[in-house]
Amino acid sequence: MAEVAETVSCAPPDRRPEAGIRRPRRLLALVTGLIAGTPLLTGLTPASAVAAAPVEVTADSQRTTVSIIDLTPASPGADDTVTVRGTVTNNGDSAIVDSSVAARTGVELTSRSAIEDALRRDGFTDRTVDGAIVDEYSQEIGTIAPGLSATFALDVPVEALELDGDGVYQVGVTLTGQTEAERWDHIYGMGRTLLPWQPDGTGTARTGLTVLWPLISTSHLTAETGPDAEQTPAFRDDSLLEEISPGGRLDQLVELGAGLPVTWVIDPDVLASVEAMTEGYRIDTPDGPVNGQGQEEASAFLQRLRTVLRDAEVVALPFADPDIAALAHRGQEVRGTLGHLRDATVMAGDTVQAILDTEARTDFAWPVEGAVDPEILSVGTSAGADKIIARSDSLRAPESLAYTPSAPRPLGDGVTAVVADARLSTLFEGDMSSGASASLAQQQLLAQTFSITQQEPANERNILLAPQRMPNARQAQAMASALTALQEDGDWVRFTPLSETADAAPDPALSADVPSASDYPQALRDQELPTSAFQAMRHTQRTLDEFTVILTRPDRVETPYGNAIRREMSTSWRGQAQDASEYRASVQNGLEELRSQVRIIPKSPIMLSGRSATIPITIQNNLVQDVRGLELRLTSSRRFGLEVSGPQEITVSGGHSQSVKFTTTARANGKTMIEAQLFTADNKPFGEVMRFQADVNSITSTVLMVIAGGLLLVVLAGIRMYTQRKRASRISDADDTDQDADQDTAGEATRPPGDDGPPGPDARDAPDDPAGEPGNDTGDDSAGAPPKGERLDDDQ
Repeated sequence: MAEVAETVSCAPPDRRPEAGIRRPRRLLALVTGLIAGTPLLTGLTPASAVAAAPVEVTADSQRTTVSIIDLTPASPGADDTVTVRGTVTNNGDSAIVDSSVAARTGVELTSRSAIEDALRRDGFTDRTVDGAIVDEYSQEIGTIAPGLSATFALDVPVEALELDGDGVYQVGVTLTGQTEAERWDHIYGMGRTLLPWQPDGTGTARTGLTVLWPLISTSHLTAETGPDAEQTPAFRDDSLLEEISPGGRLDQLVELGAGLPVTWVIDPDVLASVEAMTEGYRIDTPDGPVNGQGQEEASAFLQRLRTVLRDAEVVALPFADPDIAALAHRGQEVRGTLGHLRDATVMAGDTVQAILDTEARTDFAWPVEGAVDPEILSVGTSAGADKIIARSDSLRAPESLAYTPSAPRPLGDGVTAVVADARLSTLFEGDMSSGASASLAQQQLLAQTFSITQQEPANERNILLAPQRMPNARQAQAMASALTALQEDGDWVRFTPLSETADAAPDPALSADVPSASDYPQALRDQELPTSAFQAMRHTQRTLDEFTVILTRPDRVETPYGNAIRREMSTSWRGQAQDASEYRASVQNGLEELRSQVRIIPKSPIMLSGRSATIPITIQNNLVQDVRGLELRLTSSRRFGLEVSGPQEITVSGGHSQSVKFTTTARANGKTMIEAQLFTADNKPFGEVMRFQADVNSITSTVLMVIAGGLLLVVLAGIRMYTQRKRASRISDADDTDQDADQDTAGEATRPPGDDGPPGPDARDAPDDPAGEPGNDTGDDSAGAPPKGERLDDDQ
């Protein structure tokens, strides 16, 4: 009947009960089963009828959870005793009574796929795949109430597990018990773990294993800095202090990684942000900014890190860990975006060197989850990296390959993909808060690496484990525990730095084929920053460029805001679209606010009281540094009604104002709109246009009448002068005529008698003047006039 319970099937009554389970319980189960399977009769039932009745015993093998939280030693020797510790939890709604746990014999798993399949199984299946109960090695548990748990610890000699040759074995523990309603034994659950078995000790084959240890965080610093000389930085919140304080996530990574043979992968922005905390800093809170208090923790963290990394290999990611996939798919068409990646790469090594006094490699690119396509490769290697960390579930090996290939894979043009093993890299991504999960991950690491080594013992390969970018503290602890166990018990592995694995000989069976863009996982693509995000970054960069050209100390603005733009494209924004959008807006708004500190003071409407006037314009600079290279221009909306003088150069000291004066010439009355605009040296508008109204009303009608009267007087004066000159000229001519007449009279008086002589030159023209006054125009000219029609000859 015990066999019936385990295999969930009927069995002939002559089957021997399985050893290790108490016979009285089996007898009770037999009696109960017979009674339950016997029809209820009103009369006597023949004995033959009772014996022939079917007996069914079903096993509810998932009613409990059997968790193995520790297996010691992780890789035992032939004479060792294995200690298996764990818990059993009753998931049902009724108590489990008379329960006990027992180990099962080992079942060999001959491939990496078989290992995965074994761990995917739930509950107990049958002894052919889950092994037989180990004789005499069980533990009584008793009653387990619904929802409660019980612990167990089994000490089982390795020889009792019936392991054969070298390989990976499944080792299980099952819970057997009854309920009040079903008083026969059931197998209510099974827990499984893995056991690498190498009875002959250290083998000759060893696999090179590289493990990346990431020190990466989210974006903590804002672009804003204080106006003081130290430029006090501002943090989005106080979460970085939590991470670097004792027990925090980053602190745990540093402490746990100190004794591990790993390659550190560091985002330099983490170092820059922690260093910013070593002096005074500000934290933005919903209630306003407050002073940060983490100076001591920050200094201690950096000091510990310097000590840990003294002899370690360090790879520096581009500053702020830009999302290479998002840049490739959404950002590279936006002008200037790839320039940020190049700047971030240049900054990476310098930042690590300056803060940690450690050389760091910057020739590796690491896209999210190692997923690649041609665009990602192109962008990832555009900033100087010639090695890209991929993953085997993206850059796959041929299905015909019967073993796990070495990590390096040349892709042409001098680019090498270092392909991380997907199974190993994802071992610690789940919930590692329970001991069972951490223990199973550890045993999987040992088992998978041993299985890789056993695939091709004569073919030593280099493999890579690239875990999640930002493991939490529990995940980091699980990784550290697993690597420590592998160091101590994994004789089949030798730990190697990333540089050695990248330079190892590639497998000739691998091709340089790269999956197409259509093969890129849609789930990852959906988490990328949108194109609009990169357009917003470009707008912010353009605003920054136009602002810094007027500054005498542009580094005070270029550094914090340039770094903030690079943080905007960080991989850490994946899955946080709203937070990413708010961060971009805060950077742009902060820059606009800073630009607005240099402005034209608004003017109220003015009145111009003459044809020529002066308009003063004031430029205010509330920055802590001087501005230069600005030009102020005034433009009138009525160019022919009011002319304004040309542009003027502007230089304003920090915290001061400067007034400049423009002259105007008014040609007509009326209201005119005047625009004042600052321009940079490259003729680009700076700041907002300041508009004001000018009212030209000083050229009144009275002034015009006075002007007209003056002009009339001038004209009249000219006419009078002309008339006087004409009259004077005529009088002068008349005087000359009188003088000539007097001369003629005197000549006649002296002429001899009888001598008529020729007449005087004007005698013929002189009319008779009855008044005796020659030249009087009122005399009658008819007496001396010749007859009409006659021509007067000269000698008449």
